[in-house]
Amino acid sequence: MNFPSITLAVVLAIGMGGAAYAQTAGQDMKQAGQDTKDAAKSAAEGTGKAVKKGATKTTHATKTATHKVAKTVDHGAEKVEDKTR
Repeated sequence: MNFPSITLAVVLAIGMGGAAYAQTAGQDMKQAGQDTKDAAKSAAEGTGKAVKKGATKTTHATKTATHKVAKTVDHGAEKVEDKTR
């Protein structure tokens, strides 16, 4: 091979390599955007689950407390009834 052929081969190899990097950079940007979207979606789902869990706990605690108060009031009413007889 002569010098111009080698030079042409090197220039083409470098040029093709640059094009491959440019395509990869674009794909990387696209992937970064998708990763950000997925992270936001995951965070939103996590927040929704936390809110649901908190609401469920609160509902359960309210139900339990209401039941305790009702039993106490009922027991107190029975005591008053017994004393008034």
